[in-house]
Amino acid sequence: MSKDKDSTDMPGQTAAGGLPAAKPSRLTMIMEVFGLSRSITIAALLFAGLVLAGAVYLFVQSAPPSTITITSGPPGSIFHTNAVRYAAILARYGVTLKVLTSEGSLENLNRLCDPSLQVDVGFVQGGMTNGESGKLVSLGSISHQPLLVFYRGTPVELLSGLSGKRIAVGPVGSGTRSLALTLLEVNGIKPGGAIALLDWPPRQASKALVEGTVDAVFLMGEDAPVALMRELMRTPEIHLLNFRQATAYTRRFSYLSVIEFPQGVIDFGLNIPSEDVRLVGPTVELIAREHLHPALSDLLLGAARELHGKATLLQRKGEFPAPLEHDIRLSADAARFYKSGKGFFYRYLPFWLASLTSRIVVVFIPTIVVLIPLLRSIPAFYRWRIRARMYRRYRALLSLERELFKESDPGKREQLLKQLDEIESTVNRMKVPAFSADQFYGLRGHIGFVRQIVGDTRQRPIVGKP
Repeated sequence: MSKDKDSTDMPGQTAAGGLPAAKPSRLTMIMEVFGLSRSITIAALLFAGLVLAGAVYLFVQSAPPSTITITSGPPGSIFHTNAVRYAAILARYGVTLKVLTSEGSLENLNRLCDPSLQVDVGFVQGGMTNGESGKLVSLGSISHQPLLVFYRGTPVELLSGLSGKRIAVGPVGSGTRSLALTLLEVNGIKPGGAIALLDWPPRQASKALVEGTVDAVFLMGEDAPVALMRELMRTPEIHLLNFRQATAYTRRFSYLSVIEFPQGVIDFGLNIPSEDVRLVGPTVELIAREHLHPALSDLLLGAARELHGKATLLQRKGEFPAPLEHDIRLSADAARFYKSGKGFFYRYLPFWLASLTSRIVVVFIPTIVVLIPLLRSIPAFYRWRIRARMYRRYRALLSLERELFKESDPGKREQLLKQLDEIESTVNRMKVPAFSADQFYGLRGHIGFVRQIVGDTRQRPIVGKP
C-alpha cells in the first residue's frame, strides 16, 4: 500500500531494510497535530510570524518618547517660568522637557506649525491662529492672560484716548503685539502719521515709560515678568487703564474675557489699585502637535492641574485647566482626560510600568484575540477543502452507480465502466494528508464495492497511486 506524501513513520517503526525510521521533525509534528499539509503549515507559520513581528514593531513604536520640547516665552516671563515648572514635574516621571525661549505666542505658534522644527508643545494665547493650525490640537486653557495698558499723563477713559501718543506694543512675534494692534485698530489707531507704535521688549518699554520717552505700554504675562508689572503699578506717575468697554470687547472678540482687579488687591496699605479695574484678555492655551503621545498629554495636563488649579488673583480654585475650545480643536486625549482623568494604569502604576502595561494591552491582546481564531480556522478550512474533494468523487460515484443499474446495453455499460475507471484513477492520484487517510481509503473501498455490486469482472491494471 502506498503512503501519503505528508505521512511520517512513527517512532519505533522500521523503514525499508529494517533500519529505524527517522524521528519526525517539529514541522511534521505540527502538521499532524493540526491536520495540515506541509505547504499550508509553512504558510500559517509564516503568517503568524509576520503578524507577531508587526505587533512587536507597533509595541516598540508606540512607546512614549523620553524627551519632548516646549516653546515658552522670554526668560523671566510667566510663560517661561511655567515651562520650567512643567519640566520639573515631568522629570519625576523620567521624561525630559526641553524649554525653548521665544518672543511669545505668535512665535510659539509658528514653531509648532513648522514641521522642520523639533517642537512638541507650547503656550499660545487665545485668538492667535494661522492657516496651518489645523495640524495642531489644544490640550485646553490653563490660565487667564490679562492685557495691562500702562500710561502716563492725564487720565484716559478709552483706548481711543491714546491716539497721537507714542505706544510700545510689544516685540514682533509676541501675542501682546498682535492683540494690541487688533484693539488699537478697532479704535482707529494705526501706525503712521503722528502715531508711533514701537516694537520694544517689556523691560525697555517700561523703562522708557518711567523716563517719559513713551506715553503708553502694552504688557502681558507671556513676555513680561510679574515683578515688572507690579513695579509699574507702584510708580506714582504711571496709571493702569481701566477698560470701561470691557464687555463690548468680549462681544466683538469671542476669545477675550473680562478680568477684574479689585481695589487694593496688589497692595492694601497703598491701596493699589485705587479703584476696581476691569481688564480684558484671552486665556492661555496649551497647544500641541496632533501626534503628541497620549501618555505625554496626560502628564502635561496633570502638571497643568498641579500648577494652575490653585486660586490666584485672577481665577478661582479648580477653574483651570479647562477644556475651553477656541480656534484650535481640543484633542481627543485631552477631552478624555477632562472627562475621566488619567488612564487606569497611569493612576495606580509608575509611569514606565503603566506605559509598558498599556502598550501590551493595546497591541498584543488584540493581536492574540484576532490571531488565535484565525489560525484555528485554517485547519477547519483545510479539512473542509479535503472533504469537498472527496464529496465530489462520491457524487460522481453515486450517479454512475445508478446509471449502471439501469443500463442493459453492453456498449453503453462498457462506457460507464470506463468512467468508473477514470474516477478510481483520479482518486488514486489524489494527495491527501494523513488525517484524511480514513476518508481516502474509505472512498477507494466504496469504489471497489460499486464494482462488485454492478458485476464488473474485468481485469484492470492498477492505475496511479495515492
